[in-house]
Parts: sequence; C-alpha cells; structure tokens
Amino acid sequence: MSSFVNADRPEPDRLLTELAEYADRRRIDSREAYETARYCLMDTLGCGLLALQYPACTKLLGPIVPGTVVPNGARVPGTAYELDPVAAAFNIGCMIRWLDYNDTWLAAEWGHPSDNLGGILAVADYVSRTRTADGGQPLLMRDVLTAMIQAHEIQGVLALDHSFNRVGLDHVILVKIASTAVVTRLLGGTKADIVAALSNAWLDGHSLRIYRHAPNTGTRKSWAAGDATSRAVRLALMTLQGEMGYPSALSAQTWGFQDVLFKGRTVSLSRELGSYVMENILFKISYPAEFHGQTAVECAVKLHPLVKDRLADIDTIELTTHESALRIIDKRGPLHNPADRDHCLQYMVAVALIRGGLNADHYEDAEAADPRIDLLRGKMTTVEDGRYSRDYLDENKRSIANAVQIRFADGTSTQRVEVEYPLGHRRRREEGIPLLQRKFETNVRSRYPDAQADAIIRACGDLVALEYMPVNFFMDLLSVSRT
Repeated sequence: MSSFVNADRPEPDRLLTELAEYADRRRIDSREAYETARYCLMDTLGCGLLALQYPACTKLLGPIVPGTVVPNGARVPGTAYELDPVAAAFNIGCMIRWLDYNDTWLAAEWGHPSDNLGGILAVADYVSRTRTADGGQPLLMRDVLTAMIQAHEIQGVLALDHSFNRVGLDHVILVKIASTAVVTRLLGGTKADIVAALSNAWLDGHSLRIYRHAPNTGTRKSWAAGDATSRAVRLALMTLQGEMGYPSALSAQTWGFQDVLFKGRTVSLSRELGSYVMENILFKISYPAEFHGQTAVECAVKLHPLVKDRLADIDTIELTTHESALRIIDKRGPLHNPADRDHCLQYMVAVALIRGGLNADHYEDAEAADPRIDLLRGKMTTVEDGRYSRDYLDENKRSIANAVQIRFADGTSTQRVEVEYPLGHRRRREEGIPLLQRKFETNVRSRYPDAQADAIIRACGDLVALEYMPVNFFMDLLSVSRT
C-alpha cells in the first residue's frame, strides 16, 4: 500500500488570510468604536492599577531575571518596570485580568477581549521608544485604539459560534490569536508576516480550562491571559526575524488544529470583521465577578434591605439563570481560594445579600470565613430558564439574565427580582458610562499622587486629544519612580 503524501505547499488557510487582511487594515470607520475603545482603555488600565494592591498579583510582576536592563524597554503601568515587550505583555496582561473586573464578551465562547491590551501596549510602547531613539516618529494612541478594536473583533467574532470550552480548551486561545494578528502589524509586519505568525499561534500548545473549574480552580486563571498575549508577542517577534509559517495549520488532515483539537470542525468567520464587538462589549462596572453572575448580584443587592435582618429566617433561595452560568459558576462544596470564590454564583449572591454589595476584598480568606456565606449557599437552588438561555445567544439581545427569589421559614417570600441586562451592557450605556468613569478615577487615585492622577485622567478624558498622544508619552504618564 502506498503512503504517498502530496508535499506541494498549499495556499494559506482562508481564515489565516481573512484575519491577516483585517489586521493589516489601518482604518476603522466607526466613531462609536473608538469612543468605546477609549472607555475600554480607561477601565482596563484602572482594573490593572487596582490589582497592584494584591501581593498575589505583584509577586508575578517584573523581569524574568531580576536586574535585567532592556534598552527602550516598555513601561508597566503603576510600576517602575521597564521590560522587554514579551515580559511587559505578561506583566500588563496579568495585572488587568487579576481581579476579573475588566470587559467581557459572551457568546458560544466567553472571554475578555481587553486582555489583548497587554500585548498591544507593550509592543506599541517598545516600538515607539525604539523609533524615537533612532530619530523616528512614535506610534500614536490612535494606533493603540485601532489595535484594540481589531483584537476585540477577532476574538469576539471567533467566539460567536465556536465553543472551545466544549473541547476543554480555555478561551485565552483567542487572546493568543487576536494579539498575534495585531501586534505583528504594530511591529511593522506585512500581511504575509501576519499570516505566518497566526499559523504558529494556531499550532501552539493551548491552555486547558482545568484551572477555572472545581476542584482545581486557581490563580492561573488570573495570569493565563497575560501568558497568552505575551506568547503572541514572542511569536510575532520570531516571525519578523524570518521564522517560517505553516499555511494549512488549521486544515491539514490528521495533524492540523481542526482535526487534532476541534473534532474536525472548520474554524471560520460567521460575519464580516468590522467593529461589532467593541461597540457591543460588556463592561464590568459594579462588581468584580464572573460575568454570567453579574445580574444575579444586582438582584441580590436589591433584595439586601429586605433580608439583611432576616438572614436566619431564610428557608430557600431560588436562583434562576441561563445554561452557560450553570455550566461555569454553579458550584457546591468548599471553595479554596479567591479564584474559586469569584467563579461561584452562590458565593457572589450570598455576599451581596449579606453585605449589600460585592468587591474584590470579599473574596479574600478573612471575608470568606463569615459562616453566614456558606449557610446561605447551602439554601440555594439553581434552575435554568430556557428563555434566558435563548436570549443569551440571540445576536440582537445578548442578555445575561438572572433572577433571585427568597422564601422564609414562616411561608412568606420576597418578590422575584429579575435583571436581564447588566449595567455594563450596550443597552445601559447611558446609565453605565458615568459610573465607569468614576470607577476609573477611583482606581487611578488609588495608585498615584494627585498631580499625576490628574494628568492621567485629563489625558484619557478627550478622545481627540488622546488619539494624537504619542504612546511613549502616555506610558510615561502611567509610570512611577523607583524608590
């Protein structure tokens, strides 16, 4: 029997070409997308600055080898670090994802497209400093915003009808893909370079979701995106040094991504790439919690005044939710660490009922020791509402609905409180943006002295002024002096 294999080099997979053509585009026409990208930049940076208050995060930051000096190094916001772009991408990516408080995209796959900002900022700063050192012109913050829109679009559109979680892969695979496309272009790569870099990104080893699920939930979920975006920078740099690509990385029979890791299913785009995802992105404005539970927390906060003095009288708590929430954050039994707790629907609701709110400190061991939390968790039942699940996937709705009702031992009950669209949803932009701006200002002032905080807030306060600011100047604003 012949084992002949045709060794003719094929044309690049269609998806590689489509993504590269889009990433190579220098212009996005939607003004709404740029305005939303500015808010996304503010919110994402603010979340990273807040995370610097937590030693579990900061212990992972800095150069891989202490004392490393990098010419034209990229700055890490809120710190004095000046790092190579791969390490800087990990640092920034780790910070902004640590508290699970930046933006979210929910579809067949979930994720946080602002995770790509780690690679985008690191590369844009490094390129700008290298250019100015050679007498050239730096990149502008408009280039950063454009790359953010594109990374959001690539990650979000691929997530619309491809459920990587159902084959055990973590959603940060899409961070790696999106970051690779846009940072290769920021580094000066051509369309062909982007195709080559993307092929290596698809061929790469990909993270399993085990660190997001009981009984193995852990802090890797907070640095996995930093790892993915930094790997993208590494692959882009290798490509621009002449490393080859693999044109049928997705489609090759037996050995390609689709056959090996995606059960033979073709990975393709379900809609033309533009600015849909950025325009419809979900902001986490009120609560640092896994997004499928945001509206449940909002319901619980509304119920807090009615139950805070009757906690001991509660008989049952019914949580009505959607299928994705049941699959990800419906947890029973012990919760072992903050990463476990912020992905538990019952924990979030219990804290909100007791405290009337939810913040990052509520996931720490001291707060988790409150015996009332597990007592309330034990009284909770979860049930799926089919309409919630359908509306979650409806392109024209994208709701993330939850409802909470409490019944007391004496037979009385609260009303059934339902929230379909969270505060950060596009349908609630007018209500949410002032709160997002306040959140950003609070986070900035938590890290910088007043004069520097004022300068940062001013820089981000006007889209036109921000767009024409050199990236290295912006990153200098965010740096702190060595002590």
